[in-house]
Amino acid sequence: QERLVESGGGLVQPGGSLRLSCAASGRTFRVDNRAWFRQAPGKEREFVAGISWSGGSTYYADSVKGRFTISRDNGKNTVYLRMNSLKPEDTAVYYCATSEYLNARAPTTYDYWGQGLQVTVSS
Repeated sequence: QERLVESGGGLVQPGGSLRLSCAASGRTFRVDNRAWFRQAPGKEREFVAGISWSGGSTYYADSVKGRFTISRDNGKNTVYLRMNSLKPEDTAVYYCATSEYLNARAPTTYDYWGQGLQVTVSS
């Protein structure tokens, strides 16, 4: 069974950095364009960043462009999200997910999801 497991969340001060990891296990996904989403309390789940299966294409939400960087190591079946210059409004539960579609930003286009992890930006 395919699984995505996120790690690396926690509490950080405004202006700080975190790196999230999303490791895939089980059966290898046939096409694995992977993305990060986040969901704050009372808000809908929103797209944050995505990366193509090869790693050659990346795409970001405007709210994180220039601060967040998505990357992947296919040898480890792992995708990373480096988050710099964090703001209180980045506080949310972060999820990784995989899709067969490239540059997909709607949650409904993603087939498998991790369990989510909390990122809190607060002084």
